[in-house]
Amino acid sequence: MTTEQTTAEGFSYTSERTLESPVAAVWRAWTVAESYAQWSYAAPGSVEMDVRPGGTWKATMVTPDGGQFPLTGSYSEVDENRRLVIGMDVPGKNDPALMTVELAEQSDHRTRIVVAQTCDTADERDMAEQGTGMLLESLTTFLKTAN
Repeated sequence: MTTEQTTAEGFSYTSERTLESPVAAVWRAWTVAESYAQWSYAAPGSVEMDVRPGGTWKATMVTPDGGQFPLTGSYSEVDENRRLVIGMDVPGKNDPALMTVELAEQSDHRTRIVVAQTCDTADERDMAEQGTGMLLESLTTFLKTAN
C-alpha cells in the first residue's frame, strides 16, 4: 500500500508492506552490507555501511539498463530492529534527502515495514516512490530465499 501527500514541506509518500520474515532478518537485510548488496541493485563490492547515528554509507547502484551511479549518505537515527532514518546526499543541496524505514514485529514472525520520504518536487517523489517499490519487491524476494 502506498499513499502520497503534498504539504508545505514538500511532496511525501509512504509505502507499507508485510514481509514473511522476522524483524531481525529484515533489519539485517537493511544494515549488513553483504546482505544489502544482494537485494538493493548495488554493484558487487560497492556497499559500505557504518550503521550508527552519524555513520556513513555508500553504494553504487546499477540501473536495469546497466548504468551505474554512486550514492552516499549518513544515518540520522538508528534504533535496532525498529527504525532507520537514512540520509542520501543530493548534489547541489545542503541537506540530505531523508528516508525513514520503520519495522514492527507481527504475529507468526512477520514484519510490517513502512518506508516514508519527503521530496522537493512531485517528479522527485514519483521517482523515489517507484524506486522504493522496486526495492521492496526485491527485498521480499531476497528474504524468501535467505530464510
